[in-house]
Amino acid sequence: MEPLLKVDNLTKYFPIQKGIFPRVSAQVKAVDGISLDVQEGEILGLVGESGCGKSTTGRLIVRLLEPTLGRVIFKGQDITHLGESGLRPLRKQMQMVFQDPYASLNPRMTVGDIIAEPPLVNGLASGKELRDKVHTLLETVGMSSSHATRYPHEFSGGQRQRIGIARALSVNPSLIICDEPVSALDVSIQAQVINLLEELQSNFKLTLIFISHDLSVVKHISDRVAVMYLGKIVELTDYRRLYSNPQHPYTQALLSAIPVPRPNMRKERTILTGDVPSPINPPTGCRFHTRCPEYAPVCREQEPPLKDTGSGHHVACHFR
Repeated sequence: MEPLLKVDNLTKYFPIQKGIFPRVSAQVKAVDGISLDVQEGEILGLVGESGCGKSTTGRLIVRLLEPTLGRVIFKGQDITHLGESGLRPLRKQMQMVFQDPYASLNPRMTVGDIIAEPPLVNGLASGKELRDKVHTLLETVGMSSSHATRYPHEFSGGQRQRIGIARALSVNPSLIICDEPVSALDVSIQAQVINLLEELQSNFKLTLIFISHDLSVVKHISDRVAVMYLGKIVELTDYRRLYSNPQHPYTQALLSAIPVPRPNMRKERTILTGDVPSPINPPTGCRFHTRCPEYAPVCREQEPPLKDTGSGHHVACHFR
């Protein structure tokens, strides 16, 4: 099947300027040549440590940031270099749920106006039809239609995130990027939002890219998981293989850190030495080699490609 979304060698460098007469002295290599496909109706989890480039990847896909190199192909169309007029018809097909529900909603607008704005701007509804749509969306995400006249500050964090989800759904999108949508919420509220996203994905046949640093949450919701480290994808496979048989040493270290709910069950931990290198000057070869317990000289000299080791399990490691 033709994928709904195809990312090819996507790259984003942020220039660092210094001096009275600004000149580029270095570049932050936030995303450095990643490629992946997302099938229609799939939930792809994107995980990694803070600063690995996963949120930047999400913003590049929906063109909130301009890529330095590479291509983003959505529904068979290359949208990488489309101008604003070319992007406008596609905006309603790609939506985003942001990490911070306190900052992503306009405090001067009512909840009803926040949800109504996208379909109104895109000419999808107006008048009574739009009001009815807003009330239906609020009920769909587990809120009351009477909440439409209230303001964001009157709601809890979990309720605000539900409002953000309703806003994303208001234009009937095909793809929703969820950028750490539960990281700012309490654990009990996290479960409610995750279950809501799963239910909506099933009911509306949505395609989701779920960005998170919490491997337990990603395991619960994702069909496939991509693991990022320092701007690169190091492992990509379905969630069952990833959690039962992780191949990359970095993935193994991440999974070993997940707490086990049974006190009498001992789990062997993989302790990584050193700190994450700076994305301004990443290591040569494999970017993980400075912390890898399986390091060999070839790791410093050659960058391993993301290759299929069998059954769609892709790993970027010289020894796999």
